[in-house]
Amino acid sequence: MANKTVGDAGTVHGANPQFLVEKIIRTRIYDTLYWKEHCFALTAETVIDKAVQLDHIGGVYGGSIKPTPFLCLTLKLLQLAPDKDIIYAYIAAKDFKYLQALGVFYLRLVGTAKECYSYLEPFLEDFRKLRHMKRDGQYELMHMDEFVDQLLREDRVCDIILPRLMVRMQPTFFSDVLL
Repeated sequence: MANKTVGDAGTVHGANPQFLVEKIIRTRIYDTLYWKEHCFALTAETVIDKAVQLDHIGGVYGGSIKPTPFLCLTLKLLQLAPDKDIIYAYIAAKDFKYLQALGVFYLRLVGTAKECYSYLEPFLEDFRKLRHMKRDGQYELMHMDEFVDQLLREDRVCDIILPRLMVRMQPTFFSDVLL
């Protein structure tokens, strides 16, 4: 039961929300000590306590491909499938940048294109520094706007393949002339 999606969770992009994380990474997350000790009985409200304790973001690292706590909490959110209003509250918490990073990452995984663009684009003007753990276990500094730009442009962020996002329509010169 500990590794199952909650019963009342709907599908995300036509599948179980946990399946947005590849099976091999999901299995490695289930085997980590962080998952077993810190993520066992979390709810959408108690995830906040763990998220504000984060000190870096990242995917997997090291030779044995260990998942970061950020990735573990992301999978826990996918398991819990909280209401979008809770995620919007995570995103609105300006005092806790890693909680916001978790919220925008989760929204990018499960949200529609319109939600993603409307909630993530304001972060393109946010220049707070985040610590990012690279694959080799070393840290690098990244800004919140860089992280959100990756979420909006790239196919894979934090070793998770992101669902396709519809391209934002840009007004063209010819559409203005025809009116």
